[in-house]
Amino acid sequence: MELKNVAKGSFGETQVEDGFFVLTCQNESNVVEVVQRAIDSNFIQFHFCLKGSSKFVFNEGRYALDILEENSLLLYNPQRDLPIHLEMQPNSWLVSILISIKKFHGLFSQEADYITFLSDDNKDKKYYKDGKISPSSAIVLTQLVHYNLNASIKNLYFKGKAYELLSLYFNRSEEANVEQCPFLVDETNVIKIRKAKDIVISRMAEPPSLQELSDEIGLNLKKLKEGFKQIYGDSVYSFLFDYKMEVARKLLESGEHNVNEVGLKVGYSTSSHFIAAFKKKYGTTPKKYVLASS
Repeated sequence: MELKNVAKGSFGETQVEDGFFVLTCQNESNVVEVVQRAIDSNFIQFHFCLKGSSKFVFNEGRYALDILEENSLLLYNPQRDLPIHLEMQPNSWLVSILISIKKFHGLFSQEADYITFLSDDNKDKKYYKDGKISPSSAIVLTQLVHYNLNASIKNLYFKGKAYELLSLYFNRSEEANVEQCPFLVDETNVIKIRKAKDIVISRMAEPPSLQELSDEIGLNLKKLKEGFKQIYGDSVYSFLFDYKMEVARKLLESGEHNVNEVGLKVGYSTSSHFIAAFKKKYGTTPKKYVLASS
């Protein structure tokens, strides 16, 4: 491609939440535009081409993926960063959603059920999935590109549309197992790591050590730690802490247990330790939380 036929483009970027971005890009010119953005390996990328076509270039040009009009592209690689280097053809429109793996799991379940980009075959490869944009998704995408409401509500508007878009993207047939996260795979290590998650949840008051957990699921410690972080976006005990605090919050809201009883149920032998943990998570004491929610 001749340099004179290439121009530098840019994304319109809206951060709708922590770890959640919407990017829009329109090349209305008659030359190819190159658009770039750094993205680390914690993010899943969803790209939607409404019009025209574009090319994603990786590894300094050694690898490329095309995205054509009315098509989508999902990219995720837990092993390495996938920065955007996009070559947009003239008269092309693109909308992208970037969402952290941790945030993504939280959308589907409090337990954050497992996803799939983890088979041994794919450990060092980019994962991608392409598909057609549905008519209902196309409407939402067009609304994002043609946003013309008051600037003060842009963030709220984009947040609603981004969630709507993900809902439509993962809308599945009734026979699908809707209890799972959208990515499903019958892969041994992933199943073992999911078992590890189930074990620490079921024994949250007295969880096993990492080595005991590793022995119980039959997966070495290194693979357990790395795999758990890749799938759930957090370490085992950080994940368990968040889960325990969520259980504690719901128990307190029920009004059926006092602070000390709730602390014991989620594994704190003293109420002072439980109060400190709860305050670390929610910024207030259990007692004040109960008063505020009653």
